[in-house]
Amino acid sequence: MNSIDFTHHTRHAVLIDLDGTLVDSAPDIVEAVRRLLLDLHAAPLSFDTVRGFIGHGVPTLIRRVLRASALTHIDEVLALALFQRHYRDTNGRYGDVYPGVRAGLAALQGAGYRLGCVTNKFYEASVALLDIHALAPWFEVVVGGDTLSQMKPAAEPLLHACRALHARLDRCVLVGDSHVDIAAARAAQMPVFIVRYGYPGPEGHAAMACDGFIDSLEELPAMLDAANQGRQ
Repeated sequence: MNSIDFTHHTRHAVLIDLDGTLVDSAPDIVEAVRRLLLDLHAAPLSFDTVRGFIGHGVPTLIRRVLRASALTHIDEVLALALFQRHYRDTNGRYGDVYPGVRAGLAALQGAGYRLGCVTNKFYEASVALLDIHALAPWFEVVVGGDTLSQMKPAAEPLLHACRALHARLDRCVLVGDSHVDIAAARAAQMPVFIVRYGYPGPEGHAAMACDGFIDSLEELPAMLDAANQGRQ
């Protein structure tokens, strides 16, 4: 476990993943994939199958969808463009914000934490989703999967967010739902907390070596405060 030192409530930040952490956007994505496969005259994939493809960025999602549908002869660039067209229509229409997210964001901000959203979803779609669900005002910076040349699990998206927030790296933590988030946090040498309700499910969580699990974002301020008190 990484040490957490937030002795002073000044210029420190909480970075938060989007899909599976703030918003259950799987229904939006599954519907866009269904429409894509309809365009390609292919049978729909199951909800759980498509949900399992989420988290590694849209190009990887499309590659896995084509492979699972035996459509590897289809040009990935074309398939990606078709998906993006459909996703602009489905983004934010079928999913919803997880319970406790808004109260948790308010509590974190009230405790003096600066907030950034770091996701592998493309930036334009990320900002649109945050706007649709009225979450955008909480975040001072949004880093999407296409903001930089690298996405999570690389460290650079987290480092970029810290710089944008003028927050010291040793005063930042990440909250996410997947192994991708853990790998990115470890690469950036920052603590990482995992939400139990995320897409990997209980079996996936059992193999995760994170700094703590939470059932709601509302729990995080107290956990960080306890860590601070323990170091004083």
